[in-house]
Parts: sequence; C-alpha cells; structure tokens
Amino acid sequence: MRRLIKATIWLFAVGPALTANAQQNIQFTQYIFNSMSVNPAYTGYKEEWFGQLGLRSQWVGIEGAPQTAALSVDGVVDPVNKRHGVGLQLTADRLGPQAASSAYLNYAFRLRLNDEDTQRLSFGVGAGVTQYGLDGGMLRPNDGNDQLLPSGKINSFIPDVRFGVYYYNPRWYAGVSVMDLLSGDQSNNIFRWDNTTTDNLRRKRHFYFIGGALFDLSEGLKLRPSLLVKEDFEGPTSLDLNAMFIFGDRFWIGGGWRTGVAVFEREYNRFSGNNLNGLNSVSAIAQLYATESFRIGYSYDYILSQLSGVQNGSHEITLGITFGQRSNRLLSPRFF
Repeated sequence: MRRLIKATIWLFAVGPALTANAQQNIQFTQYIFNSMSVNPAYTGYKEEWFGQLGLRSQWVGIEGAPQTAALSVDGVVDPVNKRHGVGLQLTADRLGPQAASSAYLNYAFRLRLNDEDTQRLSFGVGAGVTQYGLDGGMLRPNDGNDQLLPSGKINSFIPDVRFGVYYYNPRWYAGVSVMDLLSGDQSNNIFRWDNTTTDNLRRKRHFYFIGGALFDLSEGLKLRPSLLVKEDFEGPTSLDLNAMFIFGDRFWIGGGWRTGVAVFEREYNRFSGNNLNGLNSVSAIAQLYATESFRIGYSYDYILSQLSGVQNGSHEITLGITFGQRSNRLLSPRFF
C-alpha cells in the first residue's frame, strides 16, 4: 500500500509473524478509576450513580493514530440492599480508515458476604453490539482498481456478550472476565464484497485478570498498587502494573508500566528477529476530586518501543461525577 495510515506501519512490519487478524481491544490507562470497562461484574461497585467520560488520543503526531471516546453510567437500583448493579457503556474508536462504535448494557448481581457489608462477590454480564466500519476511500493501492479493497464505506453490526466475576473487601480486590465473547468468533465473516471476505477488523476475544490492594502509609497517605493481565492466547500477554499514592482521600498521583510478557509459547516466537514482548510504555497518572461529587483524571503514556521516535506519546482525560440520591453512609470507602 502506498498510503495506509502511518500508525499501523509497525503492525505490518510484524504482520507476517502473526496469525491473529484482529483489531486490538480498547484499553484506557485510567481503567483503575472505573474497572467496568474491563469487567462487567464491577457494575454498581461504587453503590452510587456514577458517570464517567473518557477521551484518549494515542500516538500523538502520527496521522491516523487511534482516537477513542467512552461514556459510562452505572449504579445500584436497590439502594438499601445494593444487590443489583446496572450500567451502560458507549465507546467510539477510530484508527485511520477503521472505526468501531459499541453500546453495552451491564448487569451485576452482588452477593453480600459479611454482616458489616464490607465484602461482596459480584457476578456480571454485559450484552451489546459493535458497529465495525471501514472507509475504502482512505486506502490508496499501488495498483488501480484493486478488487481486494472496498470502493467506499462499508459497515457491519456484530452482537457481543461479556462475563465477569469481581470480589472486594476494604483491603484488596480481584476479578476475572472474558470480553468480546461473540465478536471474537472468527467463523462469522464481518465484511464481504466482490466475492472476497475480510475479518481483520474484528476485536479478538480477550480474558482479563485485575487485582489490587490498599495500604495505609501514614495519616492521610495511602498506597494503592494494582495490576491488569490481558490475554488472547495469540499475541503477547499484556501486563499493566500501576501504583497510586492517595493524599487525603482526594488527590491521587502515581504511574504505571505496560509490557508484553511471554507466558505461553506463541507461533510468532518461531520467527527470528521478532521480539513483540519488548513493546511497552510507562505512564504518569493523576486524579483530583475537585468536589465530593466531581473528579478529574489525566494520564500520559510514553512509548519505549521503536515507535517512540515518530510520535509524542498518548494523552488521556477522564471526567467523573456522582449524581442522583446519595447513600446516607458508605460502609467501605471506594478506593478501587
């Protein structure tokens, strides 16, 4: 291709070594402030109605680089027993000529595990649909009238389901989930034109593990380490390690490290010269509770791979607000 998006040049460089044909799942650095984006069982965890807007601009300076927006609302529908959490998630993601817009409804059943109501085990499910799009007009092949490319915009709707389990107490939490369960089914072709089929835009089925803890360092100062493991059993296992310092329960500041690790033997490991496990980044993250109901978060990701020389990092902003009738008392402060 003479003029495909520059943002995917490195993907084509390693493409011959990969068998996975998929659009990477959306991931926000600030998932640590609202884990519903990676686990539907988190829905209703805050036990108050909470809305969040997230905006992410990745690989700034590269034409056609990923741009992502996400809006979510969740809470509990029974404020006394707090057993039923519901939520809505809307996302829009664009990478050059590719686009994906999703809408999900989440439900979590939250089991109370002790009399003090400081421990809960939640089972969550999410159902929704994703519209995948490809703008063939943005593609410029070397050979004119390339029948392997669409001549204009094409779209396809794919239903999807996700599941998760989430446990928490005042000192630590853990959760597992499977995302894009149906859209990861490669038996259904996503696009078809001119008797030719492509399915390389579809997100892969992913498994997630999240975990974290809370430590009191001194009066008014806490440490909140966390991790996220993302696995699709084809590419490198993705590992996020984060640590946040919390001052006075209102100002959070810390950082993170994202890398690929070799947990399972992969097919691409047989090709010499491919070291996908070394692709990683470091992040600086901050969050401020401007009021008891409104918070602002910002993060910056610096790429450590060979891509660092052609882009200016990734920026992410989140805005969160608590609204509606508030609970008289939160038995366990919401640090997770």
